[in-house]
Amino acid sequence: MTSIGTKLYTWRNGELVGQDGFGNKYYTEKAPRDPARAKRWVVFADGAAVEASAVPPEWHAWLHRYTNQPPKADDHRWAWQKPHQPNRTGTAEAYRPPGHDSRGGQRAAATGDYEAWTPGD
Repeated sequence: MTSIGTKLYTWRNGELVGQDGFGNKYYTEKAPRDPARAKRWVVFADGAAVEASAVPPEWHAWLHRYTNQPPKADDHRWAWQKPHQPNRTGTAEAYRPPGHDSRGGQRAAATGDYEAWTPGD
């Protein structure tokens, strides 16, 4: 949730640059002292957690000045690319490999190239 201070600062000093597919909005300063170093920031979508991994890579590049041009909706979309997903660690959607306790704790049998160590061997 966006704080009232951020909303006021954005209303007063921000100029909307664009929006991503998650509803996050990206801003830059209206009247910076040094146009080459104008502040850039993101206001996360209403109800969304303030989570840096929710920023897609193309907008991350713009925020951190790897590029000066804000991305377009069709930027960097090749057939092999998957849509951006925020980090799921710590959520019910987190990746849990076979053998993880949450998936029954049973891993696949070893293929014969594994020999368990026992003390005293």
